[in-house]
Amino acid sequence: MKIALIGYGKMGHIIERIALERGHEIVSKVDVDNQDEFESEAFASADVAIEFTVPAKAVENYRKAWAAGVPVVSGTTGWNSVLPELKEEIAVNGYTLFWASNFSLGVNLFFELNKRLAQMMNRYANYDVAMTEIHHTEKKDAPSGTAITLAEGILENLDRKSEWVLRNSQRNEEQGAGCCDSQLSTFNFQLSIEALREGKVPGTHIVKYDSAVDTITIKHEAKSREGFALGAVVAAEFLLGKPAGFYSMADLMNEE
Repeated sequence: MKIALIGYGKMGHIIERIALERGHEIVSKVDVDNQDEFESEAFASADVAIEFTVPAKAVENYRKAWAAGVPVVSGTTGWNSVLPELKEEIAVNGYTLFWASNFSLGVNLFFELNKRLAQMMNRYANYDVAMTEIHHTEKKDAPSGTAITLAEGILENLDRKSEWVLRNSQRNEEQGAGCCDSQLSTFNFQLSIEALREGKVPGTHIVKYDSAVDTITIKHEAKSREGFALGAVVAAEFLLGKPAGFYSMADLMNEE
């Protein structure tokens, strides 16, 4: 398979190594200093492009790849508020995008565990739930896309929570709710997400149900970026021969 890389930072280098180890060919590398590469014959020859960049550039990168006739696999988060409109654009124009907030197999199993626990806890209103996510200091978006996916899984299954809200403990303020930490208990319908940025942490996500008598915690801790990169390459392999459209990890994991 011929792969174009959009974004050649740390993730891009790891994806390149894993792709080569799996017998694929890297035919094009696009980064901030060679944007004209999108219009090259080498880029257009790719079977798929794998994109890991920044939120502000992600959708623009997709459209440049689509203009060259190249399907896209992307793990960039922080832009997905426009995902509904982008799905319409994909359907109307026959584009292909495989997007995931996290490509790790372990994280996607964690997503399912999180949903199931929320379903079970729906009967027990004496437990309040909150989330914490920890990432490296270079991560641009907060909360992480993975945290948002976890939050959506809880909101879909826990009737007493209707929205998530970002609690930035490093500044001791509530983002979006307009209140301070001491007022959090009055917003029982809100799911609080604490986003921490520390050192070189690849990604840790914690969901905690707390009551007056005990605490139930589930946690996923990534040891490196290898799992994310491998998942992205596997997603690219999955797209080969697939019809145009929008795909996610659910499609890959449920394929028979």
